[in-house]
Amino acid sequence: MVNLKYSTNRRKISEGVTVLHNLKKSETGLEYIETKVLEIESNKFFEGNTADQEVCIVILTGKATVVAGEKEFKHLGTRENVFEKIPTDSVYISINEKFKIVAETKSKIIICYSPAKEKRETRLIAASDNSIENRGIKNNKRLVHNILPDDVMIPENLLVVEVYTDSGNWSSYPPHKHDQNNLPEESLLEETYYHEMNPSQGFVFQRVYTDDLSLDETMTVENGDVVVVPKGYHPVGVPDGYDSYYLNIMAGPIRKWKFYNDPKHEWILKRKD
Repeated sequence: MVNLKYSTNRRKISEGVTVLHNLKKSETGLEYIETKVLEIESNKFFEGNTADQEVCIVILTGKATVVAGEKEFKHLGTRENVFEKIPTDSVYISINEKFKIVAETKSKIIICYSPAKEKRETRLIAASDNSIENRGIKNNKRLVHNILPDDVMIPENLLVVEVYTDSGNWSSYPPHKHDQNNLPEESLLEETYYHEMNPSQGFVFQRVYTDDLSLDETMTVENGDVVVVPKGYHPVGVPDGYDSYYLNIMAGPIRKWKFYNDPKHEWILKRKD
């Protein structure tokens, strides 16, 4: 059975720096995405090297400075809790760059990685640069912060978005997929979900399944879990009393998000009641 859900695995790697997730392609089986989630105490730092990957560093909570090459971006981060539901600051860094993240206050950071070939400009993606969308109707409503959507041509491969789904609602719904390189109908994008819940003892349900059900897993996902979507449909259901947050990383051979709805459930979009 393929492993799609990864629970927090806290590991202290240096003074004041704890890794919550370090998901490599060799572990997940993905080809285009790696994910690292860090907690960094105030005045402590993490150093890395992009090598043959591009990265997007998202300041989930707290404040931090990011140094990459000769560029320095200070006082990044806009919130103490993701459920403040305001956009945050991020930094895009291209291949073959050393970088350093210095926490100005206790911070939680997610680093999104994807293989790349082109050398591009290191860029600040300010909170104010995020486009904000309200998607869906009835019990299919969610709030989206677009950090690196497919119409922003900063990266070579990465797509990064934040999604909020309120209590009792569904997200990534009706079930859709993007696992075929068949544009303009559908694009091939792997995906990961980093989940948080409010209150934090909550949970959501996420199903990942293919048309032939050769992959069909339904998971109870808890605060801090990461779900990997190598292929297939991947809806999320949020129980009453809890709100859901997740950060999506997507990447594939072509940087275009074009999804295909499960035809058995697409009628939901056409109902008039």
